[in-house]
Formats: sequence, C-alpha cells, structure tokens
Amino acid sequence: MQTPQKIAVVGSGLVGSLLAIYLRKAGHTVHVYDRSPDIRQIEFSGRSINLAMSNRGWKALDGVGVGDAVREIAIPMDKRAIHLVDKLNFQAYGQEGEAIYSISRGLLNRKMIDLAEDAGAKFFFEQKIWDVTLADATLHIGESERGAWEEKKYDMVFGADGAFSRIRHRMQRQSMFDYSQEFLKIGYKELNIPANEDGTHKLDPNSFHIWPRGEYMLIALANLDGSFTCTLFMPFEGKNSFEELKDIQLVETFFAKNFPDSIDVIPKLTEDFFKNPTSTLVTMKCFPWTYEDKIALIGDACHAIVPFYGQGMNSGFEDISILNDMMQLYGNDWKTILSEYQLSRKPNADAIAELSYRNFMEMSSKTADEKFLLQKKIEKLFSDKYPDLWIPLYSRVTFSDRPYSEALAIGDAQNKIMESVLKMNDIESNWDSVEVENKILELLQKQ
Repeated sequence: MQTPQKIAVVGSGLVGSLLAIYLRKAGHTVHVYDRSPDIRQIEFSGRSINLAMSNRGWKALDGVGVGDAVREIAIPMDKRAIHLVDKLNFQAYGQEGEAIYSISRGLLNRKMIDLAEDAGAKFFFEQKIWDVTLADATLHIGESERGAWEEKKYDMVFGADGAFSRIRHRMQRQSMFDYSQEFLKIGYKELNIPANEDGTHKLDPNSFHIWPRGEYMLIALANLDGSFTCTLFMPFEGKNSFEELKDIQLVETFFAKNFPDSIDVIPKLTEDFFKNPTSTLVTMKCFPWTYEDKIALIGDACHAIVPFYGQGMNSGFEDISILNDMMQLYGNDWKTILSEYQLSRKPNADAIAELSYRNFMEMSSKTADEKFLLQKKIEKLFSDKYPDLWIPLYSRVTFSDRPYSEALAIGDAQNKIMESVLKMNDIESNWDSVEVENKILELLQKQ
C-alpha cells in the first residue's frame, strides 16, 4: 500500500477505468473526469470496432481481480475465417486452446466503469477539461474553452483521454516535447449482422471473419446477442473508395460483386452505410509521457495506433501492468515510478505501432495469398515440433507478454528465414519434408 494521494484520471474509457481500479486498490482517492455523458445512460453504436482481448489485456485485468467479470461478456475466437470471393478458408491463430476474445467496446466500457465504481472511484461526466497546470496538477474545468473555469487541484493527474488528449495538448506546449501524428488514407465504417430469429449467430461466432480484398477489407466479430459488429476498411478517395460509393445502388452493386456472401447476412447494409459515420485511423507518438511526479499520459493519449493487430486496448492495459510493477518496486517515489514506466513502455509502444501498420497488409492482402498461407502452415508445423526454437510473430504479440520490441525484432528475423524457405524447389508439394525442416534449422543456426 502506498501513501494515499488524491489522483485525477482524465478519461473514462477502458484504460482510464482500469487505471482507476488499480489506483483505488493501492489506497488512493480517485476521481475520473470525462467530457462525454455516462456511456451507461446512452446508446453506443455507429463508430466502433469490436475489441479483441488477448493475453496482455487478460493479465492486466486478472492482476486486479476483474478478469473473470470480463470473461462473462467475451467470446473466444481461435481462428480466422477468410472469405474469398469463391471460397472460405480457416486459419488457426495459435496452439490448441489459444484464442483471442471478441468483446463489444460499449459493453466492456460500461462494465469497467461499474467495476471502478465498485472499487471506490468517483466518476464525473460531462466535465470538460480544457487545461492542466503541470507544476501542481491542477485541472481547469468549464463549459467552454473561453468561458469561466473552475480549478480542481490534485496530487497527480493521469491523462487517459485518448488520441486527441487535452492533457497531452498541454504537455506539447513544453520545450523539448516530441510529437507526431499520421492519418491513414483509409477510413472505416461500422455495419451490422443481426442475429437469427432464434438468437443464434448467422456465422461461426468463434472465428474472426475477414473478407480480404487488397486495398480494402471487411471484418466481423461476434457479439453475445447473436449479432456481429462488422467494420468496412477502405480508402477515402480513388478507386474502390468511400468517395465512390455515393448512393444506394452503388453500395449494393459493390457488395454484391466484392463481398457476395455478405449480402444475405447484412439486411440493413445501405441503411447502416449511410447512417453511420466514416471514421479516421491515426497513429500518434510522443515523448516524454510524464512531467515530474505530477502528470502522466497512458494508453492512446501517448501512443494511439491503428487497429489491425487488435492491440490498442491490450497495449493500453499493459501500460497499467507496467505502471503497477513500478509502483511495487519504488513505493512512494512517484518521480522514479513515472520515469521508469515511460522508459519501459516507449520502445514497445513504437514497436506495436509498426506491427499494427504492417498487419493491415497481412489482413487485407496476404490472407488471400496462397504463398502466405503456405508460409503459415510451414511455420506452424515447425513451431509445433520445435516450440523452443520458433514462436510465430502473431503468437509472440498475442499469446505472450514478452516485449513488443522483442517480437518485432524476432519476427523480422523469422521472416527473412521464411523468404529463403519459400524459394526452395517444389516447396508447394514439399513443404512438410525433412529437407525444409533442416533448412530452417540451418538458417536459425546462422543467426
């Protein structure tokens, strides 16, 4: 138990709510502020990508005793279901029993706020934070940016207020603060597959469904009520883009041609398409993440990433695990806690940003490529026989809690090996031979 402090968390999203639980368990007074209404009192839909909880997220939840409560609203997915235009392929994610878990963002956020309140955190909704005084952790709250502000002083403030964080915005005005943001030229739109009349799923609920089409793709993840949350990713402009799909006829024709097996399961396709917004995807990096022992950024506020590895929430939750490790190590020395937290997390946040960006190419193009599917089969066969020598990149990221930076480096080395293996004569018919196995062993020894 630390010496109790009065701490403000700005942002009542997933990371802010879980952080509040950890801080309460450590004995602190915790106030959580959010400029939006209480998500438990409003309908949440129209701009969401379902979450894929994996090992790092579960570790953080279990570390404070709330993992089982979240498992009640999670659906395991042990494989990809790859919908090609003319056939359906399945690709296992990991070893037997390994799965990622589909969770509705709105459902989880409501659950996390309830759990944080149960732990003793106090939430203040529709409270607009416009600024923070870094030196003494004072929040400035008001109805408008240019109106009257109320001051709320704390011992410490955590900015968990997302990619466009007001807390980070204040930190950016310091000297020697590095900041960058990069928007993809690809946006996304939410669609919906409803449940069957008897409440069952129209597609296999234990698969991550993906329709890979190169520059654009459709994905679908199951919900508890029998529905699926679908997300269409495509360029804003140019060929096969949101710009092109201007009317009902064009949307229907596009889906009939490119996603023919989705037509029967998305009955409100055009209604959802034109009702739901087209949202942007951004990668944001910055440093430092902390100011003395007073201010710290966490989650998307300091490392927003694109969603193509399903690690945004998981990496934000892992921030909290690492912060908690530092709290155990350094007691009440918050300056050291925050410094060590950011030094530990920054390289790994950069690594998962790179991996997430790359994984768009894997999901949208390579999952439809026979050579890529062959590579995955070879890797799985070799990994099953030599688990100490080869853990596939996806498993390193998703089914372990080893550093992301380590996964990126080892994954690059493994890919070079596989490039050589795939050039072997008759690899398509010879992929499971002793010759291929020995080739991989030989290349591993040379590293």
